[in-house]
Amino acid sequence: MEALRPDMFEEICPSSLLPFRVGGDKWAGLVLRCLADGPRRYSELRIPLARISPKVLIQSLRTLERDGFVRRTADPKPSRRVTYELTDLGRALLEPLDHLCAWAEQHWDELLDARES
Repeated sequence: MEALRPDMFEEICPSSLLPFRVGGDKWAGLVLRCLADGPRRYSELRIPLARISPKVLIQSLRTLERDGFVRRTADPKPSRRVTYELTDLGRALLEPLDHLCAWAEQHWDELLDARES
């Protein structure tokens, strides 16, 4: 599996302008996208999601886990390795998420104008 790129998400990402939330918070869509290719450790997720505070990222992961989109797996001691991966429900959300991102890109200028006015 390829490593997540630090520049995976632009600072001004269309998803931050979406007038609706996926998974309950504004970062959930980005977290889901990071998990699309398979399980990731928290430290891997921090690379493209560096602008999210650690506390908020943990909250987002917990909310996604609670809602059944993400599975958290902790290896037994002593390694304490924790990974996050999409559940079938989370994976089913990727296609609608793609459509939402495409919509945001199409309406980027309108969304920016609305926010500025």
